[in-house]
Amino acid sequence: MKVKPLADRVVVKPFDEEEKKSGTIIIPDTAKEKPQKGKVVAVGPGKITETGTKIDLEVKVNDIVLYGKYSGTEVTIDDEDYLIMRESDILAVL
Repeated sequence: MKVKPLADRVVVKPFDEEEKKSGTIIIPDTAKEKPQKGKVVAVGPGKITETGTKIDLEVKVNDIVLYGKYSGTEVTIDDEDYLIMRESDILAVL
């Protein structure tokens, strides 16, 4: 990975949603919900407080995480889609 997030940000690779069919109804890609689970591929060094102490991140590379539906900023790097978000946008580690 060529991207190094800053401060308390993490880079997450969203999992692809499994395609489900019900009968003969086909749901177009634009109507599908965004995945809310992904794999952490890079983490920042941590947040610096006003007093100058560094707070390390709790998540680490290769963690599987759950995040809010509209969390983060979508970016494309080397034809792959990623999300860059603050650690506080992550709801849980699986």
